[in-house]
Amino acid sequence: MSEWTECLNFGVSLCKQTGDVILSAFQQQKEVTLKSSPADLVTETDQRVEKLLISAISSRFPQHRFIGEESVAAGERLQLTDSPTWIIDPIDGTVNFVHRFPFVAISIAFTVNKQLEFGIVYSCVDDKLFTAQRGRGAFLNGAPLHASGQEDVSRCVVVTEIGAERDDLALSTLTSNICRLLQLPVHGVRALGTAAVDMVQVAVGGADVYYHVGMHCWDIAAATIIVQEAGGVVMDTDGSVFDMMSRRVLAASSAIVARRIAEVIRAFPCRRDDEETAGSGV
Repeated sequence: MSEWTECLNFGVSLCKQTGDVILSAFQQQKEVTLKSSPADLVTETDQRVEKLLISAISSRFPQHRFIGEESVAAGERLQLTDSPTWIIDPIDGTVNFVHRFPFVAISIAFTVNKQLEFGIVYSCVDDKLFTAQRGRGAFLNGAPLHASGQEDVSRCVVVTEIGAERDDLALSTLTSNICRLLQLPVHGVRALGTAAVDMVQVAVGGADVYYHVGMHCWDIAAATIIVQEAGGVVMDTDGSVFDMMSRRVLAASSAIVARRIAEVIRAFPCRRDDEETAGSGV
């Protein structure tokens, strides 16, 4: 057993417990606060779930560090070190949660020496638990996951997001990227409203590509290792090596497809996560 398997199992149990908290609030009226934009929302449940997760993990593993979406939004410094670190998005898809659109997830990644060791994405409403541990494969509710392996870009389904960035440059880049993809052509472009659930569709084989510019490390860290362990590839949107703090990601069923998509995708400027004093998500 890997020395980090205990942490993974503990994280899974916490996701199930806090998933119940999210589900109990799902149909209720929410008190909503804006963060960086009118599309960047936070609720009391986001904050409560993050506090529950960090409190429980700190009690079990007191030497571990944390990067949490709501902690960073509240002004805590975002710093990824070599120490064992939990990267937490308590509700990925807060806009979905507010509107009761049924794609809402808890995303938890774990790093040591800045390397991803495991990831958990728990899609609460449909009770789908995606997990992966480095070198041990990826799973959905215990069943092995495999990316499609698709190498023909014209037969791909692509998943992306609009995100919270709404300035003219971000929106024009977003729409022009979609136009270029449709002209390749690809079979279609989809968006579920949660980066983590979007990205793990590549691991499931239901989608062949996921890309996004402007998300944060807590949105995609867990899904990154799930895609990789399912046999997919993850890189920067320009085709270079993936950097979890860059706020750019391209995940694909094969390196051939990833490189072809990278040729047409453009990125708008984003400050790196490790330069931010506060963050936001989908």
